[in-house]
Amino acid sequence: MRVFVTGATGFVGSAVVADLIAAGHSVTGLARSDAGAAALTAMGAAVHQGSLEDHASLRSGAAASDGVLHLAFNHDFSKFADNCELDRRAIMALGEELKGSERPLIVTSGVALLAPGRLATEDDAAARHFPRVSEAAAEDLAEQGVRAGIVRLPPTTHGEGDHGFVPRLIAIAREKGAAAYIGDGNNRWPAAHRVDAAHVYRLALEQGASARRYHAIAEEGVPFKVIAEVIGKRLGLPVVSKSPDEAEAHFGWFARFTGVDVPTSSAKTRAALGWAPKEIGLIEDLDQPYYFKA
Repeated sequence: MRVFVTGATGFVGSAVVADLIAAGHSVTGLARSDAGAAALTAMGAAVHQGSLEDHASLRSGAAASDGVLHLAFNHDFSKFADNCELDRRAIMALGEELKGSERPLIVTSGVALLAPGRLATEDDAAARHFPRVSEAAAEDLAEQGVRAGIVRLPPTTHGEGDHGFVPRLIAIAREKGAAAYIGDGNNRWPAAHRVDAAHVYRLALEQGASARRYHAIAEEGVPFKVIAEVIGKRLGLPVVSKSPDEAEAHFGWFARFTGVDVPTSSAKTRAALGWAPKEIGLIEDLDQPYYFKA
């Protein structure tokens, strides 16, 4: 297949590109800079110049493809609402080009706020009031005849080169002089290695995105206290409990994610795609030196 990938040079996107190429697919990645173009070329992918703001470039990239994987997202939380609207418009532009065809469009979402306090499944719909509306956009397109699918990533999509939630926790521990958790620390975070997550995108694409939602979840829920304990051990810092009232003072804006309990199943994804994650788990990965380079 000829696959158009946005976010192709990102942490997960680059793993997706490598997996697609290894499986024999032809990949074209969206690049907005010379550095991005060089990275794509080094990976063996073709370069499509453009950006999420340039809808003409998105449509032309989609037009020349047999399927589209949308992984690009600006994670600048200082303008989160604006970035969510940018994402929505980009998804709609891609979908407009794919209407009336059987060519799949797979967008990216998450599970961090999907169903706090209970085991979330692929059947759970994302709340429409949350600012990031990638799922709602994909569902709207599906109703308009686009073969749209959704891959949900865990908050801890891990591996060497990670710059997401876990590195943020490490940075906070360094800054505050302690690795912390909230309450008893038994709230659970699902996790997956970036290589395993990449397989979900490829398998969903190859099977035509016939299901609406896929969970790239290798571990249903890792207790947050265990994550804090590894960070504390590696940094030589105390591991402490914070009350809910103390959480914001320690974690800042990140406190709303730190205390969430979001165990998540991927049973239906595994059955639908034949997906079987094989990479190391979060705790073993987190205990590697590359997570703690200064």
